[in-house]
Amino acid sequence: MCRKGLRTSQSAHYVPSHGNTAEDRESEAEMVATAPYSAEPPHASPTAPGRAAAVSERISGFFARRLSITIILVLLLLAGLPVAVWLDLRNMSERALTEQANELSSTIDSIRNYYASRVVGRVLADGEKTHVLPNYAEVPGAIPIPATLSLELGDLINRNNGNTQFRFFSDYPFKNRPPHAFDDFERQALESLRQNPHSRVYDVSGSIFDRRVRLATPIIMAAACVNCHNTHPDSPKRDWQVGDVRGIEEFTISQPIAAHIFAFKYLLLYFAFVAVTGLAFIGLQRHQSSVIARFNRELARSNEFLSGLAKKIAKYLPPQLYRGIFAGKDVEIATERKKLTVFFSDVVDFTATAERMQPEELTALLNEYLTEMSSIAAAHGGTVNKFIGDAILVFFGDPESRGAVKDAKACLAMALDMQRRLAELNVRWRKRGIEEPFRVRMGINTGFCNVGNFGSDDRMDYTIIGAEANLAARLQSIAEPGGIVLSYETFMLVRDMVRARPLEPITLKGIAHPVVPYAVEGSTDGARKAAPVISEHDTGLDLFIDTSAIDASAAERVRRTLENVVAELKLRGRTVQQN
Repeated sequence: MCRKGLRTSQSAHYVPSHGNTAEDRESEAEMVATAPYSAEPPHASPTAPGRAAAVSERISGFFARRLSITIILVLLLLAGLPVAVWLDLRNMSERALTEQANELSSTIDSIRNYYASRVVGRVLADGEKTHVLPNYAEVPGAIPIPATLSLELGDLINRNNGNTQFRFFSDYPFKNRPPHAFDDFERQALESLRQNPHSRVYDVSGSIFDRRVRLATPIIMAAACVNCHNTHPDSPKRDWQVGDVRGIEEFTISQPIAAHIFAFKYLLLYFAFVAVTGLAFIGLQRHQSSVIARFNRELARSNEFLSGLAKKIAKYLPPQLYRGIFAGKDVEIATERKKLTVFFSDVVDFTATAERMQPEELTALLNEYLTEMSSIAAAHGGTVNKFIGDAILVFFGDPESRGAVKDAKACLAMALDMQRRLAELNVRWRKRGIEEPFRVRMGINTGFCNVGNFGSDDRMDYTIIGAEANLAARLQSIAEPGGIVLSYETFMLVRDMVRARPLEPITLKGIAHPVVPYAVEGSTDGARKAAPVISEHDTGLDLFIDTSAIDASAAERVRRTLENVVAELKLRGRTVQQN
């Protein structure tokens, strides 16, 4: 092919301004054009992640999008440990208060016993020089009895300590003392202690913010106390015995749990640090999530743009070449010599048809024709290399080849389907008012060509060059309108598919020996599933017969109609001869 053909610009709507001769078509066959093929880009299915990874991703995405829920969960987790510590403090406070009450009780008992034995006992044993009286304050030099000491000691403790209370009372008070109002705990404690003087009665109460422990211990009558109470004029009971429980001592210790909170200052500091760290981590995760989401949106927009761009690029490339490029095939200036089956088609008298039609109507008609033919080529695996005005160049064997025989048979099957589809289109176009629909000549040749990328580093074209491609264009130029012409080599590869008759040998520049063309007359029995379509149009003739659509009942009627037409034409022929 000539270099001039490589530098010629083409268009899918190119209408030649010169004649429609075979030489013009051979020259145009060498022109390079980009095929506007409507191939869709392949979509690679993404690798499906593991089930666990997918669940983890969904959970993390859920919490990342809902900051308030995440914060609440973190706070609940952080609050769990303080609650446990609070409960520990509560138990610790109860134990501490109980121990304090026990120690205070033991202390008061020790003081009272010491006072009774070492003070009052000694005074009474030494001749009563000192009086021991309940109302000792009214008698100069007198000392209080143990019960009075306990009462005054309780008043003293209660005044100086708000959290610790001590009371000494009995249900048999002296006459000059006001009676004590017993509550339920005190009544039950007194009854229990009189049954078991060696026990102790506790009561723990309070709210979640404070605790209170009440301890009731018995006041057991000693020998000195029995003598005093049985002989004292103010005593309401005169039959006391040693070991009797006269009353109870009650120790009440209250303390708010919050008082111990700051004893755990390091733990509180740790909690504060963990909380701040957790919130900072959540904020960081939220920020990262927003950044990733923004990147994903930008990536989605870029992918959408690239997908649209790929679809547009696909219209300018054969689908096989498009798939190879997007599969990672290198794009460089390189060619290889391969055996191809080359197909070339051309619309008969296209220039005359173009002159009779408006440009808009012609453009729509040509685009419809090229779209239908391209679809058929793609269905048979052909590479639509270029459109040269109304001409089409298709080849089989690159980028993918099924072998020379299968490539040739696929090309011939494509050509037969194209002629059949064109006959159907002609019927539809005539109904639209188009007087001269398209009739197409087709040529097919098989031989070695150079195929690959031709051009410069900035721009290149995927095409074929060689005498075999020129021969395909020459074969279509000698075909009858609506006919298909094969080269000898192609015919030998597909001879089991069609019936063909040899034509006069032709010579071609670049090929030393004459070439014998073969005109296809029809397909052999069983070679094609579809029956042939007969389509003819001329002055006074508009014939379209699709034998596959005629059932047995209609076949006889069609046959009689055709016989009547033939008889009428014969009659007219004899009349013309006689005149």
